[in-house]
Amino acid sequence: MSFGKNLQYLRQLSANMTQEALAEKLNVSRQTISKREMDAANPEMDKAIEICKIFNCSLDNLFRDEMDKRSDAYSNLRTEEVEGFRYVEYTVISREPEADAIGRMYKCAEENGIADPKVIGWDFPKVSQEQVNVFNMHGYTAALILPKGVTPEGYEIKEQPAHKYAAIHIDRPFDNPFVTIPGAYHTLQDYMRTNGLIHVENEVIPGFETDVEGMDVYIACQ
Repeated sequence: MSFGKNLQYLRQLSANMTQEALAEKLNVSRQTISKREMDAANPEMDKAIEICKIFNCSLDNLFRDEMDKRSDAYSNLRTEEVEGFRYVEYTVISREPEADAIGRMYKCAEENGIADPKVIGWDFPKVSQEQVNVFNMHGYTAALILPKGVTPEGYEIKEQPAHKYAAIHIDRPFDNPFVTIPGAYHTLQDYMRTNGLIHVENEVIPGFETDVEGMDVYIACQ
């Protein structure tokens, strides 16, 4: 853990705030910020509390956590307005549900003549403890974004209104998926907290992934 690395990470999450801008907020010199980020000096308690207020974090976050879970695979951390869309979805509960759910949506796209289909997915939360603990199962939902005028038979057509999302891109997400993908969610949650964004779970898809040229992870926010 490193206070200096945590401070630099929080500053970068906050719209790449410069050392000069942070120094001005804290009424210290830029050199003071630079020394703190190199772990050459720690702030006084009152300044540490001010830093927590600026970045919406705790003292434990600053001094005890290793906050930066980013890797070279991450890029394009952003807030994005996702346009409204129509979609159909398919959920699978099994030991490895992702491939089956996603495959079903690509098959639906083929059956309905959709070229270059866009498929998104997210973990399905309504799985019993018996399914998880005894049978090692989990759930996954895949959804096919529908072009205008396409209405597949046998599916309920759902609509997602335009909404704001925090998002991040992952290159090579499956090189080390059990580290890289959770790390992306961790980084997004830090980004949202630092910038005062609140996670939204009602009336929109609260979070999803898409695998076009890598993976983009989205979390709904306001």
